[in-house]
Amino acid sequence: MAHRKTKPSSTGVRGEPLRQRVIEAAERLLRDGRADFSMRDLASEAGVSFATPFNQFGSKAAIMHTLSAHRIDTMESRFVASPPLTDATERVLLAIDTAAAVMLEEPKVNRAVMGWLGTASSTPGQVWERSTALWTLALGTGDGLIAARREQALRSLPGQLAFAFRGVLSFWTAGELPDEALAPNARALASTLLLGFTDGKTIR
Repeated sequence: MAHRKTKPSSTGVRGEPLRQRVIEAAERLLRDGRADFSMRDLASEAGVSFATPFNQFGSKAAIMHTLSAHRIDTMESRFVASPPLTDATERVLLAIDTAAAVMLEEPKVNRAVMGWLGTASSTPGQVWERSTALWTLALGTGDGLIAARREQALRSLPGQLAFAFRGVLSFWTAGELPDEALAPNARALASTLLLGFTDGKTIR
C-alpha cells in the first residue's frame, strides 16, 4: 500500500512530536509487511531527514523496543479500565487475558516487534521494567494470597510473571504457538507460578 510522503520539515520540529512521527511511520511499515525496513525507508515514510530516526532513537532495535513499550502501556491502561477485582489471582489472569488480546489485535505487527526484542541495542530498552510494573499492578496488594507468603509473592512474582509471559510470547512469535493458544498457555503458566502462594486452591 502506498502512502503519501511528507517532505522533511524545514521548521526543525523537535522532541516528542518528531519521535511520534517516526514511531507512527514504523507502525505503518510493519502493517504493510515491511518488517525488514531500513532506516532510510523509515525516514522517507515519516517525511523526515535520513538522520532523524538515528538522532531520535539511535537504532532500529531501539525503535522496536519503543513500540513494545507502547504495547505494554496499552495493556496497563486497559487493565486499569477493567472492572475492579480484589483477588490477586483473578487480577493476574485478567492481566494475562488483556495482554494477550492486545498482542492479537495486530499479530503480524506484534510478531515483528517481538522478533526484535532480543536484538542488541546501543542503549538498553525499558521492556523488562515496564513488563514487571504491569505484573506488579496486576498483583495489587496480594489479596487472596497466603498471608505468610504474601510479601515474598509481591517481591518475586512480578519478575517471574514477566519472564513467563515473555517466554510464551517468544513461541507465539516464532509461529510455534497459534493465536488461539496464546492466552490459555500464558494463563496456565501464570497459574503454576501462583500455586505456591494460594493454599493450593484450583486456579482456572
